[in-house]
Amino acid sequence: MEFRENEAIYLQIAAYVAENIMLGKWPIDQKIPSVRDLAVDLQVNPNTVVRAYEFLQNKEVITNKRGIGFFIETDAEAKIKAYSKERFLNQELPEFFRNIYLLNISMKEIEVRFEAFKKENY
Repeated sequence: MEFRENEAIYLQIAAYVAENIMLGKWPIDQKIPSVRDLAVDLQVNPNTVVRAYEFLQNKEVITNKRGIGFFIETDAEAKIKAYSKERFLNQELPEFFRNIYLLNISMKEIEVRFEAFKKENY
């Protein structure tokens, strides 16, 4: 995983976990990788994974079953979508608008490219 410099690593790990849930790679109600296993996979300090898991617990996306591990909540997908949408609208969209304004990109061009993106990827 390539980490971006402009965002805390634990938030990027939380986003990675959320993406795996949303893509169905980690099924609902199933156990997710242990802190140690994920830390090894991502080559980060286990404390950073703990922070990411705590963040996701606070968002009620995962739950800790003591002695067993972390599990995905039944309504995790809806919670991830709600959180991600709010974050996108408040943090990323304003920057996107700024860039299209500065670069004089029309909404029509954005729409055409978005439709092409959907066809290619989904």
